Amino acid sequence: MTGQTSTRPARASAPEYQGALGSLSVNASLPEVLDEALRAVRAAERTGDLHEVARCRLAVAEACRRLGRIDEADRAWKASYRAARSAGREGAMAWALWSGGTLARQRGAFRLAYRLLKLAAEAGERGGDVVARGYSLAGLAETGRIQGDYETVARLHEQLLAEARRRGEARHTVWALEGIAQMHRNAGRFDEALALFEEAAETASRAEDRRGWAWALRGIADVVSVRDGDAERALALLSRAEEACREIRLHGALAYNHKMRGNVLYRAGRYGQAREQYARALGEFRAMDEPRGTALARLGLVKSEARLGRDAAGTAADLAALRTSLERIGLLHARELVDGAAAELGVGPLPEPAGKGPAADGPAAVRPALPDVGAEALRTADPEGLR
Repeated sequence: MTGQTSTRPARASAPEYQGALGSLSVNASLPEVLDEALRAVRAAERTGDLHEVARCRLAVAEACRRLGRIDEADRAWKASYRAARSAGREGAMAWALWSGGTLARQRGAFRLAYRLLKLAAEAGERGGDVVARGYSLAGLAETGRIQGDYETVARLHEQLLAEARRRGEARHTVWALEGIAQMHRNAGRFDEALALFEEAAETASRAEDRRGWAWALRGIADVVSVRDGDAERALALLSRAEEACREIRLHGALAYNHKMRGNVLYRAGRYGQAREQYARALGEFRAMDEPRGTALARLGLVKSEARLGRDAAGTAADLAALRTSLERIGLLHARELVDGAAAELGVGPLPEPAGKGPAADGPAAVRPALPDVGAEALRTADPEGLR
């Protein structure tokens, strides 16, 4: 399935830009989007068009979220939802809930993300908005993938990829290819991952989707670094991706780009440079209240400092605290990730928090489960309704 390509011409669109903002490109600079959206909100409020207010507030929410202005994004999606509900527009309610769920995932609030995205999918179905429903199902799949539950979400990613191709939706095709590629990469299937990341980059380029292209280049850079040890090619790819992130002002993508640059440098044994990149990414993630990125950048920083001579006791203490932070966020592979770092650095086994650990609670205690709301949302997610 993943090797097939649609023969239908497709150009990436940004369906979250609606109403008066519908002509905005997926590549529009986010500050530009925010300025135009705020003007459109004021105009819609003057005329009393609540549906238009909801659609323009959605664009405000998405621009603020991607710019890392989290509190403003939170207020905007809620205002969009209230306006849509007052207007009786289920489709607009779905889009607002999707934005809120995406923001919740970005903030590491996975339980809330599942709940909002499930509600968004249901509202999209009731309102007959197939695209809003598709985006919401994709959001559920991505939330499960980020948490590390590949077994549950792999089939949903494949189904959504097939639907995106059938409908000629380039942006969603790129998203699904990248998600499947990431799961292959994390499972050590580097050849499969590279082929899919390269297909995603080519699809995004043809569709003029700079955002998807930048994320795909980041994935390619990761694979050629870890599989081939080709640090220079990886760094060149990340530099190209960074240009795209800066053009559109994709603050979150830029922070992850810098973290990946740290990963590439670390693998190449350039620990001082890696430490600089991890510190840079850490500041960016903290500025946008992104706990997952913050924890992963901290992990890279701790590893780099250990390689540069940090004492073993301090390294072990930091890693133990990081393991707790990552497990609290809800990443199912947190223990494996951090304990692997401890073994690599020769500072394990790490101390367990008081009253916890495999010896006390059994094997199940070391692998947290998806929240019930997440398991239920993923179980009932059905792309069939997109047809």
